[in-house]
Amino acid sequence: MSTLDTEVTGPSDSGVDLYGRPAWHRVMAYWLGWGGCLVAVTLIAIPIVSILWGVIGRALAHWQWSVITSTTTGLRLDILGTLELVAGVGIVAGIIGVASGVYLAEYASGRFGSLLRGAAEVLAGVPSIVLGYVGYVALSITFHWGYSLAAALIVLSALTIPYIAKSTESALRQVPTSYREGADGLGMPPLRSLTRITMKAALPGITTGWLVALAIAMGETAPLLYTIGEFTSVGPTSHLTHQPVGYLTAVVYYGWQNGGPDLQLGYDAAFMLVVLILALIVGARIIVALTQRHTEKN
Repeated sequence: MSTLDTEVTGPSDSGVDLYGRPAWHRVMAYWLGWGGCLVAVTLIAIPIVSILWGVIGRALAHWQWSVITSTTTGLRLDILGTLELVAGVGIVAGIIGVASGVYLAEYASGRFGSLLRGAAEVLAGVPSIVLGYVGYVALSITFHWGYSLAAALIVLSALTIPYIAKSTESALRQVPTSYREGADGLGMPPLRSLTRITMKAALPGITTGWLVALAIAMGETAPLLYTIGEFTSVGPTSHLTHQPVGYLTAVVYYGWQNGGPDLQLGYDAAFMLVVLILALIVGARIIVALTQRHTEKN
């Protein structure tokens, strides 16, 4: 038997692994790794489940369907206002964020690219209440927009664009190089190769990042208190300035502050936020499943 054969068959015969350690070390490391992962997941899941259980339980205990249909004592206008905000952010931040991610992944290089990525990371780290205050001073006061849909859309878009840009850049960088080489070999122009080949392959990651950013925007409160107004029963509007709009997070905020009947309405608003965010997550999974056929199969 050759030396190579001895090295290959040795671990199974002598009870040691390829590094000369006893095989039980490998088994113990395996189970310790899985145990650590299980503990970490449990520590994350316990507070999430506790919050969801408290919100959903308190909301469903006194649930009435009139909450989502009534325009006076319910949440109908606030739900519609939230959907209008999310739709606007999805369009504005989606276009700018995806375009930024494409530029960072395909065109930005060297020191300038590093500068842009650093700036995006700094913007992502700015607290949302700071962005809200800046939007209030710059847009509501300086530009005399008042409480307005336009100011809220700009602030929420500035908040979510870094997340969309980062997810887009990461998704594009994970596309196999062979896709681009194949398109070049077929004589495709670079722009057509990008839109028809690379973007299609990266679509699941781009979509997931975009929907996660929308979920973040849907749950924000502080920037909206500064830019779109406080608790108000005003539904969707086509006026971009000087017109407040109702939204669910304000109902939750003032429900906790005021207590009494407003507290139950706050629980109902929190429950509706959970439902809407869950719908976004399910929508993301469906879109990823539909677009997965454009990705490389392992």
